[in-house]
Amino acid sequence: MPDADKPTLLVVDGHSLAFRAFYALPVDSFTTRDGQHTNAIHGFLSMLLLLLANEKPTHLVVAFDISRFSFRTREFAEYKGTRGDTPPEFKGQVPLLQDALKAMGVRTLEKEDYEADDILATLAARGRAEGYRVLLVSGDRDTIQLVNDDVTLLYPNTQGVSQLKRYDTDAVMERYGIRPEQYPDIAALVGEPSDNLIGISKVGEKTAVKWLGLYGDLEGILEHADEIKGVVGQNLRDQKENAIRNRRLNRLVDDVELEVALDELVAKPIDIESVRPIFERLEFRTLFERLKKIAAGEANGSAGAPAPAEVVETTPEVAAPTAPTPRTLLDEELAAWLEKAVAAEPAGLGLSLEVIDGRVIGAGIATSDETVQLPWQPGRADYAPFEAWLASDAPKIMTDAKSQLKAVTRSGLEFDGLVVDTLVAGWLVRPILQEKNLADLVSRHLGETVPQGDPSQLVPEEGTDSGAPEYAWYSLRLAPVVLRALSESSRRLLADVEMPLVPVLAAMELRGVTVDHAELAGLSSELGDRAAGLAEAAFAEIGREVNLGSPKQLQEVLFDQLGMPKTRATKTGYTTDASALADLQESNPHPFLGFLLEHRDATKLRQIVESLDKAIGSDGRIHTSYGQIGAATGRMSSNDPNLQNIPIRTEDGRRIRKAFRHGPEYTELLTADYSQIEMRIMAHLSGDPGLIEAFNAGEDLHRFVGARVFGVDPADVTPVMRTKVKAMSYGLAYGLSAFGLSKQLRIDRAEATTLMKEYFERFGAVRDYLRGVVEQAKLDGYTETIFGRRRPFPELASPNRVHRENAERAALNSPIQGSAADIIKIAMVGVEGDIAAKGLGSRMLMTVHDELIFEVADGESEVLEAVVRDRMAHAAELLVPLDVQIGRGANWEDAAH
Repeated sequence: MPDADKPTLLVVDGHSLAFRAFYALPVDSFTTRDGQHTNAIHGFLSMLLLLLANEKPTHLVVAFDISRFSFRTREFAEYKGTRGDTPPEFKGQVPLLQDALKAMGVRTLEKEDYEADDILATLAARGRAEGYRVLLVSGDRDTIQLVNDDVTLLYPNTQGVSQLKRYDTDAVMERYGIRPEQYPDIAALVGEPSDNLIGISKVGEKTAVKWLGLYGDLEGILEHADEIKGVVGQNLRDQKENAIRNRRLNRLVDDVELEVALDELVAKPIDIESVRPIFERLEFRTLFERLKKIAAGEANGSAGAPAPAEVVETTPEVAAPTAPTPRTLLDEELAAWLEKAVAAEPAGLGLSLEVIDGRVIGAGIATSDETVQLPWQPGRADYAPFEAWLASDAPKIMTDAKSQLKAVTRSGLEFDGLVVDTLVAGWLVRPILQEKNLADLVSRHLGETVPQGDPSQLVPEEGTDSGAPEYAWYSLRLAPVVLRALSESSRRLLADVEMPLVPVLAAMELRGVTVDHAELAGLSSELGDRAAGLAEAAFAEIGREVNLGSPKQLQEVLFDQLGMPKTRATKTGYTTDASALADLQESNPHPFLGFLLEHRDATKLRQIVESLDKAIGSDGRIHTSYGQIGAATGRMSSNDPNLQNIPIRTEDGRRIRKAFRHGPEYTELLTADYSQIEMRIMAHLSGDPGLIEAFNAGEDLHRFVGARVFGVDPADVTPVMRTKVKAMSYGLAYGLSAFGLSKQLRIDRAEATTLMKEYFERFGAVRDYLRGVVEQAKLDGYTETIFGRRRPFPELASPNRVHRENAERAALNSPIQGSAADIIKIAMVGVEGDIAAKGLGSRMLMTVHDELIFEVADGESEVLEAVVRDRMAHAAELLVPLDVQIGRGANWEDAAH
């Protein structure tokens, strides 16, 4: 029981809980009249009011992260590198949440170079030392290490923030079988995927707990590594540096210098009149009434009755169906069951594969009323019918299929027949706010909860029940619901483009690309020397050394010491981001600023090079992961490492591409790139006669347009004219204004306005198209690509001018960029199919923007080029030709065209 005589310090991890609230409550149900999203703020404050009523803290503080960068990312650049971009709907909510907390009298803390977890650790240590009972509220499992007799962790469940699991020392022991201070050792061994910390292969939670029981801690385990037998023992010895690094990074810092004393964090009475304006702005009427009751209870000497957390009902309260109990069938029984099941479910059977260490170890198959579980092993004759069905074109319905298909290949199996991946289909339904996993899909589309396993991942951790039959059953039930939510054109896009692309991407990820370590290491060293030299030059200009990565120190140098004009104001001073400093150097050049910007470029490029170098596998190849879903436009991403952030036009970028080479059993690389694809799509969609004439005549587009705009012969178009027209042509498709064009070209606004006016006078159909696409999107609520991909734009109707104009700019380009994404995907599916049909040994390795890169087998250069040209040129029938440029060479740079 807590000591009633002790004061209670409640410390909340702000970003962690706000993110939980964001994903727990639907964005479109929490939007103000002016278009401001508020679901994260609402969920957070609802949770906080519940805590205030139930826990009655005497002291209160909320800790926030300043950014993703900290001392941990300096040590390990890829720390948390797998996390996607913050949803734009979330970004604007944190400042408003902080405003609401300030109005409520709640102190907030953040510390440059540290994470909120470190603030929690520091306050927990201080609180214990000064005689407080400490309650930590966080959704980050690293905070488990802070639990002790005086510190309790309140951890939100998987469904959001309305329910909190109380972890004291006994609860940690019950859940994990260890003392709280041992948790970081488990995490070090198993790894933390959310932080991009890779653990020891084949070591799961149960194995780690067993080792800790034998040897006490990570140091003891490593000291006795030679005594641990089998594959896991060898993996531990080979990969121990992973665990050592993980343990170093997951240790929370408990002595951060915080400029606040605990007695300054005393919980203040709520001043309703101070809170009223922000709650009215956020349109939180119900929450405001709850807050008034708590304030009234404080005035009467009590905190009032516990207030229930608000719940958004998505479906009627009916009992959710439960998955059938799985059966294990063998040989003839399995064959008979599959034959019957395929006949009973003509749309497809549900399938989920259990994967550990990249290989299949089990499978679940489902009909609407039966499930089968197969603890599959390679070469097991009992499951020959399963292998035959897996390789057949019998329709299969899965969730997050790509990673499972890679495991199929690694396990020596064949696969065909994927008709629906519910994760991809769900993304087409909600391309902006798509669900991230099976549990999210089930919650969104079925209004149910996945009860077994860890809902945050499709495949559970080693040592848990597989859940594969249940996941297969949910996938089967999801498919028709999600498909009904798609338009007819979107269903065609799913069937004809996105589903065939899944196995293509899986194969490309497995192939990888050969990369020269020595080339990258040499470039990294040079960039390091260059950065160091630039730093010394910068320091010489100001007569002292500063941290060039510290915004606070840079503000002091630029605006105080050097007296430069102030940039845009932020809550921590004035911005020192790259764009603002580039503008400052343009308007008020200074040697220090020049060296600083060059130092940033060199440091950033070195981080890119090092991330590529670290990603080279034991086979000498980089295996990136292609993100098929995530971008609202349909564009693919590249992660772990990101191949799309390699500079295109710089000498250093060219040196990076030189390190990408063909494998020893191949003769060269072949690259194929669409030329000016977005402008060609613009010509098609607008039907502008001038643009169509230029492309059909095979002329230099920007010289042709420049001649029309400036009223001169094409031969008289100067490089400066061509540059201006090129910037404007592409900029218009992205909603570039006259102000933006003047800033980009460093010309005055009057000249930019005249330039745009002349352009539209000669290419009026482009002007009409750009106007029309936004007006149509306002009527429809979405834009649509040539192939029917839809992107919703609810904020086009927002009364908030800023939100509305941002949506208008995005809507301008969405059909163009989305159509380009569709075209490259169609080409990839076609090329991969033709290569297989012709029995070629050449392989498609990478896709970067609008470019495809191939490894060419001996004697196949000409036939491969013919296949690639044909498929890429005919991926879409436009009013202008799709021009494909081909290059060949020993490396990516030499193969440039």
